[in-house]
Amino acid sequence: MSDAKPRVGAPFVKLSLQTVDGSPPIEIGAAKDRWTMLFVYRGSHCPRCKRFLSKLNDALPAWTEVMDVVVVSADTEETARADKAEVGWKFELCHGLTVAQMRAIGLYVSEPLSEAETTAPFSEPGAFGIRPDGTLMLADISNGPAARPDLDELLDGMTFNIEKDRPTRGTA
Repeated sequence: MSDAKPRVGAPFVKLSLQTVDGSPPIEIGAAKDRWTMLFVYRGSHCPRCKRFLSKLNDALPAWTEVMDVVVVSADTEETARADKAEVGWKFELCHGLTVAQMRAIGLYVSEPLSEAETTAPFSEPGAFGIRPDGTLMLADISNGPAARPDLDELLDGMTFNIEKDRPTRGTA
């Protein structure tokens, strides 16, 4: 189980995420010039994740007009790289999310049901909208693969929040 809910309005946990393409690690939670949407997926073993990420990939140009998009799982570099090549994902794909990192950002963590699923603990899905100053604006976490944000609605809402400089909600 996760230790705590993510704190919207607070600085996001600093994460250094390794990419599958060998570029320098992506630093999440550090100040930068653009918004970031961080999507965490269960891993290669999850067909729902692959469908969700393929929809994200199809909509990626609209997303990257508004913000940076980073996707990560606990998968190994080899597994994540193979998925990216097989499916043709164009977003920044990272690997190796640790259980400690999963818990630090408030994700639910699951044990594999069998070795056919995977061999190590993995996170359940999450989506995090992070402001350029590194604070968390929006958090969407699930305890299972079936609950995912609607990508069109999420992009529309994030675009509105960014353009109107809306305050973070849920801080009362």
